[in-house]
Amino acid sequence: MVERDPWLTIVGIGEDGPAGLCAASRDALDAATHVIGAPRQLALLPAIAATQEAWPVPFADGVERLLARRGTPTVMLASGDPFWFGAGGTITARLDRGEWVALPARSTFALAAARLGWRIEDTACVGLHAAPLTRLRPLLAPGQRAIVLLRDGAAACELARYLAAQGFGESVIHVLEALGGARERVRTTTADGWRLDDVAHPVALGIALAGAGRVLSGASGRADDWFAHDGQLTKRPQRALALSALAPRAGELLWDVGTGSGSIAIEWLLSHPHNRAIAVERDPVRSARARANAAALGVDRLMLVEGAAPAALTGLAAPDAVFVGGGLSRALLDRLVALRRGTRLVAHAVTLESEVLLAECHAAHGGTLLRIELAEAAALGARRGWRAHYPIVQWSATL
Repeated sequence: MVERDPWLTIVGIGEDGPAGLCAASRDALDAATHVIGAPRQLALLPAIAATQEAWPVPFADGVERLLARRGTPTVMLASGDPFWFGAGGTITARLDRGEWVALPARSTFALAAARLGWRIEDTACVGLHAAPLTRLRPLLAPGQRAIVLLRDGAAACELARYLAAQGFGESVIHVLEALGGARERVRTTTADGWRLDDVAHPVALGIALAGAGRVLSGASGRADDWFAHDGQLTKRPQRALALSALAPRAGELLWDVGTGSGSIAIEWLLSHPHNRAIAVERDPVRSARARANAAALGVDRLMLVEGAAPAALTGLAAPDAVFVGGGLSRALLDRLVALRRGTRLVAHAVTLESEVLLAECHAAHGGTLLRIELAEAAALGARRGWRAHYPIVQWSATL
């Protein structure tokens, strides 16, 4: 990489405008020939010699305009801390390290915590400007706190309604508008009692969760009724055993082949916020159902591939782990055992024919072969008896 003087300075700016800028940020503005930022941010600036440009919509157009100025001293304005749910990371991913310098201001999270007296380390900090509100679903539990950044007042109202619909209508919501500036306003309501129709941008909500809503467990093997399905579902005990064998680690990618309802892939994603999953399903109805299940449980990082394996696997990013819950065949297994060294494979078989395939793989490649037989207590006339499920054979191995 060729070292050069930074041509781009990313300046974090708050609602207090120049008063909140450090000396380095003010010097960067004085030296810039061009400044680009949101109209609201440009309006906060004093008279400067640089030309000014409002960031366009969609956001991606502004990125290209900014990159076209490469080599010309330029300031990009961003809200607060540009690298905490801000635009900084998007821009710097396109630049060499020597091309830019960043000067953050106080983040909205810091200002919100200061107003509410909340410890940031004990509070979930979430940016939902361009993300679905359901991303909060795994966090919903009485006694928990979250500071949430939203695009506008309509989104704040929508979030209050979402909390109420999930059974957390008793949650106390602190509505924090234009923190740090002359327009700052803090109001308090509840999700059930939301009546605010004049919430101004920029807005953050400080949420103290309360209510009798259902809480999503943090353990693998969530209850089956969290997942809509047509019977094509890896049941809770088998799912827990499968996730244990898959052993998800932070930042890893899973292939969930024959995903059905998507339960394995979804639980993989729930295990760590940086995990990724590709679900392969040949039935478009099931594929849509898996996508809806993922959205409802707050894991919008699930990629769906419609098609039959092994053909549908062509061109996919190499996985760290693979689960096969349906569509087991010799051709598929031959494709999977050829994956890179260290890949973890877990496959379930129900039929005698697929059991034979897994037994052969176990003999050829080692690993662990389990036969899982489960029975549940059920009514048997006036008494109770054991109702057996089809046994499942699980093969797990690390290549």
